[in-house]
Amino acid sequence: MAEDRDIIIERPNRAKASSKLTRSVVVLLLLVSIGLMLIVTLGGWSVLEGAKILQVAYIALYLLFAFYVLRWNRGVLPVTAALAIVLLIFAAVAGPAWFDRDKTGFTNPAIGADTLGLVTLLLVPVQALLIAFAMQGFLQAWNVEVERRPDGSTRAVGQMA
Repeated sequence: MAEDRDIIIERPNRAKASSKLTRSVVVLLLLVSIGLMLIVTLGGWSVLEGAKILQVAYIALYLLFAFYVLRWNRGVLPVTAALAIVLLIFAAVAGPAWFDRDKTGFTNPAIGADTLGLVTLLLVPVQALLIAFAMQGFLQAWNVEVERRPDGSTRAVGQMA
């Protein structure tokens, strides 16, 4: 049993430059998405109908996912991609509606409707990139662990000696 205490767990896929870059890009895209959603949410708060709770929930989830991705949690990446698909669809549908608010009878939001429309449409390519990078990160197998013994021999965790 003393031999088991000397075992060192290594995660070789996390040490790769491509994995580090992917993780950084996913976190950056999540934070950019949060920023864009905050602009739309705060700038259009007075005219948003039923989407207030959904937007706040998305912001909170993306912030939580960014935290988990920073901790190399691979499990949130497919969920991130799935939510990004939904947000991409919402943004693609909602973006043009902001531009239609220049007619009479519409309440003006705190930020110009054209600006909010542009910010909403900017979410579409950001979410497309987030989907691509989240799936790339999932394929990089950040969860693989290898045991290294003091004598230098290795074995994958879970394999019999």
